[in-house]
Amino acid sequence: MAGSYPEGAPAVLADKRQQFGNRFLSDPARVFHHNAWDNVEWSEEQAAAAERKVQENSTQRVCQEKQVDYEINAHKYWNNFYKIHENGFFKDRHWLFTEFPELAPSQNQNHLKDLFLENKRSEVPECRNNEDGPSLIMEEQHKCSSKSLEHKTETPPVEENVTQKISDLEICADEFPGSSATYRILEVGCGVGNTVFPILQTNNDPGLFVYCCDFSSTAIELVQTNPEYDPSRCFAFVHDLCDEEKSYPVPKGSLDIIILIFVLSAIVPDKMQKAINRLSRLLKPGGMMLLRDYGRYDMAQLRFKKGQCLSGNFYVRGDGTRVYFFTQEELDMLFTTAGLEKVQNLVDRRLQVNRGKQLTMYRVWIQCKYCKPLLSSTS
Repeated sequence: MAGSYPEGAPAVLADKRQQFGNRFLSDPARVFHHNAWDNVEWSEEQAAAAERKVQENSTQRVCQEKQVDYEINAHKYWNNFYKIHENGFFKDRHWLFTEFPELAPSQNQNHLKDLFLENKRSEVPECRNNEDGPSLIMEEQHKCSSKSLEHKTETPPVEENVTQKISDLEICADEFPGSSATYRILEVGCGVGNTVFPILQTNNDPGLFVYCCDFSSTAIELVQTNPEYDPSRCFAFVHDLCDEEKSYPVPKGSLDIIILIFVLSAIVPDKMQKAINRLSRLLKPGGMMLLRDYGRYDMAQLRFKKGQCLSGNFYVRGDGTRVYFFTQEELDMLFTTAGLEKVQNLVDRRLQVNRGKQLTMYRVWIQCKYCKPLLSSTS
């Protein structure tokens, strides 16, 4: 399908996954010796060809009537996607704890604390790491291990009551799911749980509580009916990232980590800043926002045909779901405008290989980490 989803072919897993960014293609004759190569340099000709391809597939825009439909009925298109694929489309994200150690067991609080203490000692005004740090993982992998809808279990009625309550009332500091937790993680755009369940399975911190939300009620139903869903450690709820009127089920300044993995690109660009602003207010001082998403000129962008472009670098897939392709500068502007400080903003051009068919696929993804200042003048 034009504008493919981010995952590509899954790589073979070793007993312990190494940090990505360590496999470089020095000899072009060896290109088919591995499934993927890191930080592949593009020639000027390749970059120019990619730009021409994007200009070409952007000349014919989707008509305004259909654009309105894709926006108003976005939840229906995503619901249809999950009804068709259920939880068999995606793979677990086994790379989470190497690329995002903030999510790892018994490392989370210390990781953030050490980061800020180091910056304080160095009297660095911004919370930054070396931007030449570890590279991105380019074989983004979604989840397929959860059970199908026929294995449904009854969702505890208290969750429905809480969902109804939080949609109408201001959240009180001592009355919300996970209020007794000492470390809180929220994933926005959780899909069928391909990030949430690896966290719950791996991180046995008794003080951990994970929140997860998605635009699709079908996706949330798949999460809640998964045998590994534990309401005492996790709260899944339907939420529209762009809905300015609907509050999150946690008070401001209560979250340690917010995860955005291939979700921000699915919303209208004009609504991205306000969405990030609202999420930023939920972070504790010192809290972190983690993102992985599409980069400009990714293979998926180049595969779109004329007539699928909604606006600059924003497209609609054949199933009605939408996708935007970012630059590092755009993401930096979104996060810093929301009052966050850069820790990491990396781009990697990764070469994926289909050795059976002797095909090469160039992916471009961006990984970001932005933190909330320890002393913030914003609310």
